[in-house]
Order: sequence, then C-alpha cells, then structure tokens
Amino acid sequence: MNTLEIKGDWNIIKGKLKQKWASLTNDDLHFVDGQHDELLGRIQKRTGETRAAIEKAFKDLSS
Repeated sequence: MNTLEIKGDWNIIKGKLKQKWASLTNDDLHFVDGQHDELLGRIQKRTGETRAAIEKAFKDLSS
C-alpha cells in the first residue's frame, strides 16, 4: 500500500468518525504518524467514550 492509498483510507475513516461522533473537529482528527495515543485521547475527551469503544470503532471503520 502506498502513501496515497493510506492517506485516502485515513480520509474515509475521518469522515466516518465525524458521522459517528459529530462533536469531533478537523483539529481533533489531525493524525500524524506516531500520535495514535494522542488522537485516541482527543476523541475520548471530546466524546466521553471509553478508549476500548474508540479502538473498536477504528477497527470497525477500517475493515
């Protein structure tokens, strides 16, 4: 998988996350390699969801 495919997949996942949790902003979803934990923390803070629920949502959306 090349960089463009990964970026395209991430854009799709971002859109799905925004549909699931409308309170998320583009800044919340700004993902940079190596900041996975920070991204999960931002989503958790913004939505009040558990980390496990957020990780499950990522897994479901990326399948």
